[in-house]
Amino acid sequence: MDDFLAQLQLGLAKIAFSHQDFKEAEKRYQQIVDQFPETDAAPESLYWTGVSRYKATNDAGALEQTGEAFRTRYTNTTWAKKASVWVPAKSGR
Repeated sequence: MDDFLAQLQLGLAKIAFSHQDFKEAEKRYQQIVDQFPETDAAPESLYWTGVSRYKATNDAGALEQTGEAFRTRYTNTTWAKKASVWVPAKSGR
């Protein structure tokens, strides 16, 4: 049942995003991560939470924070790979 509810919420978040209501989209994506963290929709929602925050604020730090969040959560997902480009490489100095 959680998977079904998460997918419904994901659809609502995608509608908000497509209407360029990025604050609402961010809120809805974050709710999925918070309420349904074990579903297939959660990693995708974490990714789009960061994108929505970036689109709403133009703060690239939102993308970096999202990339960092994937280092400890949903690490072996396609969404983590996509977000990895937002994390600066660690200096070996």
